[in-house]
Amino acid sequence: MLLAALMLAQALQAAAPVVADDGYGELVLVPAGAFKMGDNFGDGESRERPVHVVELDAYYIGKYEVTNGQWRKFRDDPGYNDPKFWPGGRPFPKEQNSYWMQANNHGGGTPGSDNYPVIAVNWDSATAFCNWLSAKTGKTYRLPTEAEWEKAATEPTGVQDLLGGLREWTGSAYRPYPYRADDGREQAALDEGRVVRGASLDDPADLHRVTIRRVSSYDGGRGGLARGHPHTGFRCATSEDLGGR
Repeated sequence: MLLAALMLAQALQAAAPVVADDGYGELVLVPAGAFKMGDNFGDGESRERPVHVVELDAYYIGKYEVTNGQWRKFRDDPGYNDPKFWPGGRPFPKEQNSYWMQANNHGGGTPGSDNYPVIAVNWDSATAFCNWLSAKTGKTYRLPTEAEWEKAATEPTGVQDLLGGLREWTGSAYRPYPYRADDGREQAALDEGRVVRGASLDDPADLHRVTIRRVSSYDGGRGGLARGHPHTGFRCATSEDLGGR
């Protein structure tokens, strides 16, 4: 009986996801390997096809979306206004995110909101957070590619809240499938729209699928500094070895 319990405990430990924490939230290791990307069930849109195999190296991705408490560390840091962290060198004015002070939306400037995901952060701001976090930790953090986001969502990796909470920014510019990391979509110009993945709590049930892709147009007329959508957040990723456990 004791041996069986020990073997079960060892099996559960081996199956548990590898998690790392650099002091700014947990990240889960997604092992290297191939997966089928796209509309495997035939209920998606044309932009989710064709289904194709994508091979990825190992990476870490946030277990949860970046929270108000984590965002506040950046927001209150003198580095927030440092142009080097911002795409195009243009910091986003803090006061332009009106949702920050809205209690009904669990805005980060209201009491008891620290563990809620930060909302209405635009792509510039999400990218700036990752750049600032890189400077703070000495690791290279970034937004996940849309392929990384989907792989984390389709395998039982321990990543949480990928559907039904917020839509999420990726670092990928929109290109038709098949996905290729070397076709320029991961090094695109700032005036190209970025892919948003996932479904938010206000989306109808038929949109709650891991393959759904949206493109958010980049507001080049204002330098890209448009206010983010109240149902969009983000999580960070890194290709570095964080050590885990």
